[in-house]
Amino acid sequence: MTSSARPHSRRRPTRRRALLGTLAALGLTGSTFLVSGMAGTADAAAAWPTPTRSVPVTATKAVSGTYDGGLQRFYGSGDLGDGGQDEGQDPLFNLADGAVLKNVVIGAPAADGIHCAGTCTLQNVWWEDVGEDAATFKGKSSSATYTVTGGGAKSASDKVFQFNGAGKLTVTGFQVSNFGKLVRSCGNCSTQYKRTIVVSDVDVTAPGKSVVGINTNYGDTATLSKIRIHGDSSKKIKPCIRYTGNNTGAEPIETGSGPDGTYCKYTASDITYS
Repeated sequence: MTSSARPHSRRRPTRRRALLGTLAALGLTGSTFLVSGMAGTADAAAAWPTPTRSVPVTATKAVSGTYDGGLQRFYGSGDLGDGGQDEGQDPLFNLADGAVLKNVVIGAPAADGIHCAGTCTLQNVWWEDVGEDAATFKGKSSSATYTVTGGGAKSASDKVFQFNGAGKLTVTGFQVSNFGKLVRSCGNCSTQYKRTIVVSDVDVTAPGKSVVGINTNYGDTATLSKIRIHGDSSKKIKPCIRYTGNNTGAEPIETGSGPDGTYCKYTASDITYS
């Protein structure tokens, strides 16, 4: 399900020392580069990885436990290879409750990216060209936790992360460019939940519409910190948009945006523009 009438729609900088430790832990190859941080801080951003090889995926790959892709590029082929935005596409990876997927590059066509049936971790996962959605979180338990650490996504015509299920989604150390919404709490799923979203230490490069969209009538909250928005001097990208969601499939109603201390939790200093 998506935030609209469609039922399911389709860097940088942390401090140098923290980044180097993260890169070493993830086994990243490739260079890093420095950009000017806000308030005089020099920040480092991971370069996009060079895939070790390309692997066609003709049927959804089931993952339980931990799967390390070794920075291989996986792309849709056969039934997963049309590259469209049609609803209801199958994912390239389907993660069981508790699964970890790391060091993976998702190429094009990307189908419906990654599905998480419950608690999951996506570590150092990169989407070169987002398909229908990059990842969809579908757990039904309020205790489910979904964690995205590192990685990045490009060219998402609508959403990057689709939050259909219950629980808490945390996105840290991520980078996104040319996108619609980074995270959207499903606006019109047939079953709705309270959803908690935390986005921190993320680089956002225009064009884009919003960082997070939430449904206040279901008690959603979004906490934002260290959000760096690039190439958007006119501030068209909204950090947090509030909606009234529904379970009928109708278009959700946008009711406001910006920090309110209850649903969209951040202050002006948590968002920087360059």
